[in-house]
Amino acid sequence: MWPNRDETDRLLAGARAGTPGAVDQLLGEFREPLRKVIGLRLDPAVARRVDASDIVQDVLVEANQRLTEYLKKPDMPFHLWLRHLAQDRIIDTHRRHRLAQRRSVDREQAVARPAWADESSVSLVAQLIDTDATPASEAIRAELQRKLNAAIDELSDDDREIVLMRHHELLSNQEVARAFGLTEAAASMRYLRALRRLREVLVPGGEGAADGA
Repeated sequence: MWPNRDETDRLLAGARAGTPGAVDQLLGEFREPLRKVIGLRLDPAVARRVDASDIVQDVLVEANQRLTEYLKKPDMPFHLWLRHLAQDRIIDTHRRHRLAQRRSVDREQAVARPAWADESSVSLVAQLIDTDATPASEAIRAELQRKLNAAIDELSDDDREIVLMRHHELLSNQEVARAFGLTEAAASMRYLRALRRLREVLVPGGEGAADGA
């Protein structure tokens, strides 16, 4: 879901060189991916009050202000840096809307956790419950989606985050390790643990865990 790495590097080089329009084009390429990342992580009650696009705009404004700093010392890939800025904004948004206004927000009707209705999520749940073939009917897909949504909501924040990163954002194990500040081995183990717990929720009493990292 993230923009092509070579194109990102080209635009970063243009921004570094002061090429007209390079910064706007660079940040524009990440607007939609960031909206998906943020939409996945907004609490449903908060999402009724705050549009993910507004948070994206705040992230891009901050990224524009701090871009020179990043270009001088790019310690991580650009998309991971933007994710870091987005996570800080999400935390701040939740703090303001769920702590400062807890009573009024919690009284609002809950909605389903957003953004899991895609092919990657259906493939993941089919893998975890040992479905022989990719489900074709809408009824089967809907049931798998319902089960996955419920299972995801039962995971810890850390487990949910790594599943989202690997299966929705399609980040590699190396990228996840960089984002969490872990070794690749530790990131792989954390991912396998998250899948194991997800499978335990989907298939209570089932044997084994998902393989591969």
